[in-house]
Amino acid sequence: MPLMLKLPLVALVLLLAACRGDPIQYHTLSPAQPAGQPRTNMDIQLEQVSVPPQVDRAQMVIRQGNSGLAILETQWWGASLADELRSSLDEQLSNPGAAKLLLRVDVQRFDSIPGQYARMDVQWRLRELGNEAHTLTCRNSLQTPAGSSIDELVTAHQQNVRQFVGLVEQAATKMRCP
Repeated sequence: MPLMLKLPLVALVLLLAACRGDPIQYHTLSPAQPAGQPRTNMDIQLEQVSVPPQVDRAQMVIRQGNSGLAILETQWWGASLADELRSSLDEQLSNPGAAKLLLRVDVQRFDSIPGQYARMDVQWRLRELGNEAHTLTCRNSLQTPAGSSIDELVTAHQQNVRQFVGLVEQAATKMRCP
């Protein structure tokens, strides 16, 4: 092969090698082991789920220091964070055929700090379908220690979601905030 053809070919190979990034790893808020049967005889359907816009993306966002955020380009949720949360809650709260309650979830803070904790501050409303008189509005702050790896951080967030599901089920049974 003539030298004139080798140099562009070598340059192309080097350019492609430089562009290769780390593979994207995907994470989910749905636990690997389903929670089993719902602990309430109510079918809790999600009316709305919202999360802060700073973290509502496919890429994971972690806090850095007191005021910084970092978007992790190789660590992604399986969907946007709001969709991941909706899917996980729906999976754990659905009880088809039972009396229906509607749940509106407004996550006001969703912090991820590797090596420290995962935190979710949430305001939520539970109401009977078609009966505005039976409405309950609650607020909870859930925080679970997390290891330094992203997998440990995701597991801590999954634990927060499981705890939240337990609080919603408790409220559905007693019709008062836990």
